Amino acid sequence: MHLSKDLQPVLLQLAQADAASSQPRVRPEEQELQKLIDERKRLTDASAAAQLAVDDMELEILRIQEDERKLKKRELDDKRQLSAETDPERRKDLEHDRYAAKSRIADLLSELKEAHNEIAALRNNRDVHAARVDEANRKVEVAQRAVDALPEEEVVDTDALRGQLPDDVLRAYDDIGAAKFNSRACGGCFIQLPPAERAEVLAEPEDELPTCPNCGTLLVRVNPATDEA
Repeated sequence: MHLSKDLQPVLLQLAQADAASSQPRVRPEEQELQKLIDERKRLTDASAAAQLAVDDMELEILRIQEDERKLKKRELDDKRQLSAETDPERRKDLEHDRYAAKSRIADLLSELKEAHNEIAALRNNRDVHAARVDEANRKVEVAQRAVDALPEEEVVDTDALRGQLPDDVLRAYDDIGAAKFNSRACGGCFIQLPPAERAEVLAEPEDELPTCPNCGTLLVRVNPATDEA
């Protein structure tokens, strides 16, 4: 395939621009930001679960306290009725109910003590998770500022590049592609050619585009020292 030496860098630039557009490059700062955002989400989910555990235990404490209040009221009511009741069977029932209420109140007080101990640990766990989320937010903000400060990547005008190339070269490029050849390996298939095949590629005239013996792509020969055509 014939192409003047002056236009070969244009073809290589077109091939590199097309390759870059098909696989957008993610810069290290952007990778770090995404990693921190993912970590923040994980920490935020853990913090929400810790808060939910606190909420559930607070509801449990309220339930115990409400049950205790009702039982104390029942025990006092039994006591009041006993002071006026003279029927033996009725007094027996009231005394049994009062005893059951007092026994259950004792159990509830034990449950309440355990619940208060547990909620203290749960609140501490929640606070630790909240602090981790705050730290994650700070790191994300710093990383976001680093990404925002990145220079805008140059947008290559591929239409302008194509306009500089002959139609037959464009047809061949659209069909089999193009890549650089650094005197050793093809930039399309990344195969290092055997010495004999390398010699054949390098022996082609400067205004010709050889093809890779392995993948068939057009090869633009570059200077290994400068990586330029």
